[in-house]
Amino acid sequence: MKIGMILDAPFPPDPRVENEAVSLVENGHEVFLFCLKYADEKAFDTINGIQVRRYSSNTIEYKLSALAYTIPLYSVIMQKKIAKFIKETNIEALHIHDMRIAGAVYKVNVNFNLPIVLDLHDNMPEVMKLYPHLQKFPGKYLISPKKWKQKEEEFIKKANKVIAVSPEFIETLAARLPLEKDKLVLVPNTIRKTFFEDYKVNETIIKKYKSNFVILYLGDTHLRRGIQTAIAALVKLKDTIPEIKLVIVGKNTTDIILRKQVKDLQLEQFVDFEGWQNVSLFQSYILSSEICISPLHRNLQHDVAYANKIFQYMSLAKPLLVSDAIAQRKLVEKVACGLVHKERDFEDFSNKVVALYKNKALRIALGESGKKFVQNEFSWEQTSKELINLYNNMQY
Repeated sequence: MKIGMILDAPFPPDPRVENEAVSLVENGHEVFLFCLKYADEKAFDTINGIQVRRYSSNTIEYKLSALAYTIPLYSVIMQKKIAKFIKETNIEALHIHDMRIAGAVYKVNVNFNLPIVLDLHDNMPEVMKLYPHLQKFPGKYLISPKKWKQKEEEFIKKANKVIAVSPEFIETLAARLPLEKDKLVLVPNTIRKTFFEDYKVNETIIKKYKSNFVILYLGDTHLRRGIQTAIAALVKLKDTIPEIKLVIVGKNTTDIILRKQVKDLQLEQFVDFEGWQNVSLFQSYILSSEICISPLHRNLQHDVAYANKIFQYMSLAKPLLVSDAIAQRKLVEKVACGLVHKERDFEDFSNKVVALYKNKALRIALGESGKKFVQNEFSWEQTSKELINLYNNMQY
């Protein structure tokens, strides 16, 4: 089948999009990827078998995307590009990555009548409530998460199949739209075996943290990710574990708040802000750590989604310390690969770190359990089977 994936962002990087597309190519499908470019990238490209088509965009269009369901201008602009893409590629099915561009795709498809797969990477209406620009003028008055939720339901009803990223997200959608339950397909964000089988160790990183008891956070550092909890816990932990070091690999515009917290608490020697690093270095940071964390704040998005980082941690046999956001709590308890702390509770976080620090055998056991689960049951090669089945059995 000739599949047209629609992504309203540059490519690469996008690990989920690439994983899905590569798996479909490996299973005999042709995948054409519609994506955007903001610089002088090649209009036509082939990446790991994916036939990439890039369409020029700009900052104004990007900003208009947030208003996609307030005013129709963004959808109108995208419709012309999408129609051109469909005509040039002669695709037989449309695969929409997230809902921001979905309205444009549905309008164009009136003229083509192709089957549509809606791939919901996030619970977008709930994520939007957490964006800083929606908390103040003018975003607060121009962008309505309620309207996005209505649109999400409309798009789900129109789709032939709907992909979601966790069992909890599937349950939420099925409860909201029980008549659409049979079209829901689970394709979680997991990691390819190459992540834990084919990598090089960076000895500089290993040596840098050789004498530390490292607590590692990997990924986006927005405040909703809960890193403030880990920082606050260090006030007590540094007395119990003098060699402790919180290593933060990632960045966000809110980092200024995290850095101020560290400075105000006089914790500079116990926290390393490494910034965003090349993915090829992730394994070395993980191997340098003793505990890997995901202290997410609880909300309707985090309760139904897994952070990809936890599978990266688990694959290299590291024990987890995660907040009680529902999806990750259930996973960690089911697999017995870590401990759970109450969200935003730095005392509970601190107590769990101490428990792991004092019990190396427990750390090893939890780490091995997580490693076994990812390597035998929950790698991308395993979890992508539903995606392959979806397209192998699609009627068109």
